[in-house]
Formats: sequence, C-alpha cells, structure tokens
Amino acid sequence: MSLFDRLIHSDWSVDAGKRFMACAARRSGVWRVEAPRPVGPLPAFLDMAFEMGGKERVLLGFDFPIGVPHAYGVRTGLAGFPSLLARIGEAPWHAFAAVAETADQISLHRPFYPMRSSGGVRRGTLVEALAMASFDDLHRVCERATARRGAASAVFWTLGGNQVGKAALTGWLEVIRPALARGARLWPYEGGIEALARDPGVVLAETYPAEAYAMVGAGFLRQESKRRSDDRRAKAAPILAWAERTGVELSTQTIEALESGFGPKPSGEDAFDALLGLLKMIEVAGGRRAAASEHHPESASWEGWILGR
Repeated sequence: MSLFDRLIHSDWSVDAGKRFMACAARRSGVWRVEAPRPVGPLPAFLDMAFEMGGKERVLLGFDFPIGVPHAYGVRTGLAGFPSLLARIGEAPWHAFAAVAETADQISLHRPFYPMRSSGGVRRGTLVEALAMASFDDLHRVCERATARRGAASAVFWTLGGNQVGKAALTGWLEVIRPALARGARLWPYEGGIEALARDPGVVLAETYPAEAYAMVGAGFLRQESKRRSDDRRAKAAPILAWAERTGVELSTQTIEALESGFGPKPSGEDAFDALLGLLKMIEVAGGRRAAASEHHPESASWEGWILGR
C-alpha cells in the first residue's frame, strides 16, 4: 500500500526559468510518471496541488533546505524552524531575508551572507558574527560530511556555484509559507511521514535529487557532467531498467526526454533532477525506502531532514 496518491517534485532555483517539476500518480497500484515541465507561476502551482489535495494525499518535494542549523536556532529563543518561518518580515526579523552585503550587517536576525563575492569575504566572518564555534556548526546534521559524501553547502553561506541559501529563501517565502497558510503539513516537523499521509491534503518535504543517482544506477563519473546532454542521455538505460524492476510506468514523453538527454541545452539538468528526485519520492511512498534512516530529536525541531536519507 502506498503512502500517497500523488507526488510532485520540484527542482528549485532562484531563477524561475530554471524551476522544473515532475509528477506521478498512483493508479491501480502502479505509479505513472509524467515528463518534467516548468513549474510556472507559483500561485497556479499551489492551486494545482491543493485542488488535488482536496480528495487525495499529495506529497510535494523541493530540493532546497527546509530548516536551519540547530546551533543557530537555539540562539533565537524560538521554538523551532516553523516558528522562525512564521516571523520572517516581522520585527526583529524584518531583515532576515535580506542577504548581508557587508560583515557588519550580519546578525542573529540577518544571518545570510554574502550578497556577492568581493575582497575580504570569508566563511570565518559568518562564523564569528553568528557566534558559532566553527563553520561546521552552520551545517545541519543531514548536511555534514560522511564517509560516503562531502558536506553540503551551508544554508547561510550564499557564495559559490553550489550555494543554496538564496533559493531556500525564495522557497520558504514563496512556496512553503503560503502552502502552510493554506493548511499544508510540513514533514518532519509536524509528524512522521506515515501519520501525515493518513488523510487527504498536501504534505511538504525536503529532497536531494543527487542521492537518487546511485539508487537507480545513474551516477555521474568524474569525467562526466550533468550539464552535458550526451552524459544525461547515457543515464537513460539504468533509469529505464529501474522503472521496469520496480513496476513504475514512465510516460512516452518521459522516455523520450530520457533518451534525448533532456535536450541539447545545459538547462536540461534541471528537468533531469526534477525527475530523479521524483523517483526517490516513489521509493519512499512505496515503502521501499525509509523516509528518514536516522533520528535526531535534539535538533529535529530546527533542522528537519532530507526525505529518503
């Protein structure tokens, strides 16, 4: 028995043109996957999800952090990340979403830095301004380096090609907060995935598409690049084999997109990640993979978790 009736995964970006989503519906016990497409205007995107959620159990996944480091959170005096999210824009959190341009602008209530690269910008500045013991304190537990992977980008450090902070801010304010105001439930802050999936409605969760690469046998080698169409095309066979093995039905358009490498443009990587993140969600919804393999009660109210990790 599946936990949800519909799954929607969004590959997110500050650039609205790079936001893609992939959707799956469960019919007659089979997950049917549609080809990735642009997310489009966010009000219409949320309207679609909530219209489905009126009768079905809908899980929305987003590949941006939904939480902040515990070491930072406990200094705010608030109860947890949902409490912080609700207060952004209010005093004293009115400047929270404004990325600091200079070191003297960084504070507990304005923790994102830097707005742009310039002379003298260093990670230690952020550590000192937020009174952290080390830069590692700015990582959530689910983001820290392990024997199998390196550390993810820290949400408050907004410099570099892999930075996630600016995308997280747009996601929190333009999607998560409006969805919560309409009655969505936020995993894992409001309960376990099984409990949240019991009734019709919309559940929100954080994802990490890159973890699905190994799951389906489509990891990128050192000499390969996800931005190259030929290298994306080379992953079609293992993804199709995964779908056949697990009984997942891919639409004709999805298969065509895979076999074409999602087109010649580098932006095809966004559609690729939208699909791969969805496949990971199918594994969780189908009970083949736990929603969370670890439990950290001391930090969970601030940090949340990545679905399927």
